[in-house]
Amino acid sequence: MKKDFLSIIDLDEYELESIVADAVRLKRLKSAGTAHEFLRGRSLGMIFEKASTRTRVSFEVGMSDLGGHALFLNPQDMQLGRGEEIRDTARVLARYVDAVMIRAYSHATVEEFARYADVPVVNGLSGRLHPCQVLADIMTLTERFGDLHGLKLAWVGDGNNVCNSWILSSALTGMEIAVASPPRYRPKDEIVDRARAMGGKVTIVTDPIEAVRDADVLYTDIWVSMGDEQERAERLRALRGYTIDSRLLAQASPDALVMHCLPAHRGEEITDEVMEGPQSIVWDQAENRLHAQKALLVRLIAGGMPADE
Repeated sequence: MKKDFLSIIDLDEYELESIVADAVRLKRLKSAGTAHEFLRGRSLGMIFEKASTRTRVSFEVGMSDLGGHALFLNPQDMQLGRGEEIRDTARVLARYVDAVMIRAYSHATVEEFARYADVPVVNGLSGRLHPCQVLADIMTLTERFGDLHGLKLAWVGDGNNVCNSWILSSALTGMEIAVASPPRYRPKDEIVDRARAMGGKVTIVTDPIEAVRDADVLYTDIWVSMGDEQERAERLRALRGYTIDSRLLAQASPDALVMHCLPAHRGEEITDEVMEGPQSIVWDQAENRLHAQKALLVRLIAGGMPADE
């Protein structure tokens, strides 16, 4: 039976730990220049409604590293752009490729595609969730801390799709997630309620200082995501005061790490000083998109890595 990856909670704790362990192994193999073509002869269709840097490059290079092939598919160059129904495209692509990654505005688009495709579907980003980013982030923190249980991550700013995925992940990792957002831009109640129902520890506040107090990790993202450009002026006004700067960082644990999923608007949600500072692990988490997604693809397409690799 095929398995999709539309949300981080499509994995259980064991699967998450196993994929992260595989990602660390794949990272080591790549660093050593050791061939690891576990998906030789396999193909990945990649549909991009939204522009991308890290998602496109990491999936495309990842499939190449694994001996497979990735196809970049712009909806405007497909019949999707001329009104073909999602379910029809999904059924056809599933007969050509071994998996599909889709980066879409609406989460409903991703869900419908997965419902009709007979191959694994990966959510490369939707307006609701960004599980691939959080999978790479969990790998990055595992490299730094080992066991994540009991750690506190403070999210500062817009309660967006990445924030939603972090909230849901709390039920798998045992981390505490504290979110500081203006009331209008806080995470959706149904996301928070779902995480709490699964055992996640989630706190929602408006004061950034309250959120970051004793935090082991500070995390932020741009204030104006793709599709929200018409709200830019309003968002900048509402989110003023939610910048991760040196003063806010000083309120967290002394060795707290700083994360940002990129792209960054320096001077808005994060200062240049913090992003380029010694506590920033932004570039590590960006690199780990490649390794984590490779491990995910091997698991979804081939059932996992060989035990003796």
